[in-house]
Amino acid sequence: MIADITPQQLAEKLQGPNPPLVIDVREPYEYAYSRIEGAQLEPLGQIVVWAKTLNPEAEMVLYCHVGERSAMATAYLQNLGFKRVLNLA
Repeated sequence: MIADITPQQLAEKLQGPNPPLVIDVREPYEYAYSRIEGAQLEPLGQIVVWAKTLNPEAEMVLYCHVGERSAMATAYLQNLGFKRVLNLA
């Protein structure tokens, strides 16, 4: 089951002592147009490559334009054993 986080909850976490890794799964042109400050760009189409570089124990929040791509990426990472991955909804 995909766990969601609201924008308000994410804002609170980002102000806390241990902010999560924020990953933007959109395309580079979308990231260039607008993004969450500090977000790391990792396009969904390259998830097989970049998922290997992540710490499966780290807390992370994935997002995209409407939540569909980030939900797919969240499910993929959960299937790999990531336990602390959330979808921004």
